[in-house]
Amino acid sequence: MRTTLSRLVGCSLLAVALAGPVLAQERLAPTEARVAAKPVEPGRISVGATGEATAQPDMAMTSFTVLREGETARAALDAANDAMAEVIAGMKDLGIEARDLQTSGFSIDPQYRQEAPSSEGTRNPPQIVGYEVRNSLSVRVRDLGQLGTVLDKAVTLGVNQGGNISFLVADSDATEQAARRDAVTKARAAAQTLAEAAGVTLGRVMTINEGGGPVMPMPMERATFAMAADAKASVPIETGENTVRVSVNVVFEIEQ
Repeated sequence: MRTTLSRLVGCSLLAVALAGPVLAQERLAPTEARVAAKPVEPGRISVGATGEATAQPDMAMTSFTVLREGETARAALDAANDAMAEVIAGMKDLGIEARDLQTSGFSIDPQYRQEAPSSEGTRNPPQIVGYEVRNSLSVRVRDLGQLGTVLDKAVTLGVNQGGNISFLVADSDATEQAARRDAVTKARAAAQTLAEAAGVTLGRVMTINEGGGPVMPMPMERATFAMAADAKASVPIETGENTVRVSVNVVFEIEQ
């Protein structure tokens, strides 16, 4: 009886020992299946490109400054006020609307004189000998054919500083959109070249980011009013073209 019982117990223990690895494999099988089923992240190609579009300017911004000097601040201010009043009236006489005239700067500064040092090497503090007043006016010219006449008129009326000119496009949205389309087209072409060189197939677009706002056109060099003042005709002006540039960064998927 004891021998039979010992045999039964031994068989049971052996069965449990043999079943252990099988049960362990069954417990691991779902985890292994989940790992095998995890999707593989697709490869990507990231490129940057800059697009351009040009447009003919249809208006301009310029600035005029009257500089006047006087023995007192009051005298310099009165002279500057009179000169700027004539400039503003002259601009309006040429058809420039009030909304296109804006004071852009004003300053009153003392003028100093430094005496030479004495024989002993001492130097007196600088003395105020007068004042200067600057009054600046920004002018938007919507008719570019009138720009040369506006510059010439300003000099005739007493403007003696200024002249920076920026040519603008009143409705720049269409030009910016064209530059964006050009940038994306260039980005796709660059990515396609990279994909072909790597022996892979270019897939769908993952992300598109614009790398910065449109680049504004550069202003012209400062006009030389001393030359324009002696001219018998209006100042010659060439408007050229404005170029808008837009940069983009595009990420493409690599097809599996």
